[in-house]
Amino acid sequence: MPIERDLRGYGRARPDIIWPNGARVAVSLVVNFEEGAELAVEQGDAETERYGEVAATLAPGVRDLAQEQVFDYGLRAGLWRFLDAFTDARVRSTFMMCGRAVERVPDLARTVVEAGHEPAVHGWRWLSHALYDDRQTERRDIEKTREIIARATGVTPVGFMSRGSQSAWTRDLLTELGFGYDSNALDDDLPYWSRSPQGSMLILPYGFDTNDMKFFHPNGFVQPEDFSGYVSAALATLVEEAERGRSSMLSIGFHLRICGRPARFRAVRAILAELARLEGRVWVATRADIAAHFRAVAR
Repeated sequence: MPIERDLRGYGRARPDIIWPNGARVAVSLVVNFEEGAELAVEQGDAETERYGEVAATLAPGVRDLAQEQVFDYGLRAGLWRFLDAFTDARVRSTFMMCGRAVERVPDLARTVVEAGHEPAVHGWRWLSHALYDDRQTERRDIEKTREIIARATGVTPVGFMSRGSQSAWTRDLLTELGFGYDSNALDDDLPYWSRSPQGSMLILPYGFDTNDMKFFHPNGFVQPEDFSGYVSAALATLVEEAERGRSSMLSIGFHLRICGRPARFRAVRAILAELARLEGRVWVATRADIAAHFRAVAR
């Protein structure tokens, strides 16, 4: 059954959302906790993940220690930079956690949540959910991931976002499983409701442009100022629109192995400083808190 595309969205009739601190702009800091869940011969996969710091050159079936170590850096070193910086800035973020990564380092996942951050489901492996060819297997992996995160952190995730595209039935599965929000959406600046025969699912849109993965793109960010400047421009636009009465939400995406590196971490510090400068004009919150407020005022 084809999935219907909604090309209109809210149109001009956008909801008037005032976030809890009086601001019209909500900001969600998102950190991917996925290292150790990527494709790797070490895990019995046919090949190693090819999207990384440098282009992978080894043939399928050959273990790529270099690529593994690029990923390993995120948990070994990058994680602590993020946790310390968020503590210093007194902000809470959402960590998108892959089940396999949490299974391997449950203590690190627990440390994240004990620091005040929200855990969300990012799939069992760091793979697109469009690759699932049956509902039962996908449902099993979503449930397994949620249970492993809950067991490791003491908090049951309410949010979901997979790498890349979902399957045709992912959103229905999330509804059936009682998730509070789905973030596999790139199509708006505000949360919205997705209706289906299975029920209603709250969608919290994400963004690939205000995302540090563009440091790995040939035509993307190079200097840390490229990323922080881009994010500052997005914030400036949304704050200007807010002054004219337009409400919005902005997601800023980080990866432990990307912006966790020393040079690129300067961008994280600059973004946090800009958010502090905009205090009162933006509301920095976890996705669960954004979802809860939107649900209360825009059912």
